[in-house]
Amino acid sequence: MMPTVQDVCRHVRSKNAGPFWVTFDLFFRNREDFHRYARHPALGPATFERLFGTDPALVKQFPVENLNMVKISCVRPAPSGGREERDMHSGQMFVRLLDVQLD
Repeated sequence: MMPTVQDVCRHVRSKNAGPFWVTFDLFFRNREDFHRYARHPALGPATFERLFGTDPALVKQFPVENLNMVKISCVRPAPSGGREERDMHSGQMFVRLLDVQLD
């Protein structure tokens, strides 16, 4: 069975990064998992396009090795507070990432 994001991360969160961006923080369980999965293709732009409808060219990844975490930012599918917005603070958007399979 392939591991998922929730299997290799001790904490995953999403948060508002302004009216047009959202940031996801993935804190890996240990340094080994960080090195193995932080730049995994399943956490790449195509996944964010599929899950969140964002432009893959605007997905940015920032690995933070000393914290064993990766910060991934992308354009929000709708502006914060807009008519189509369902999660103004983006606090629940991370849930879609939890079952993403790695490997």
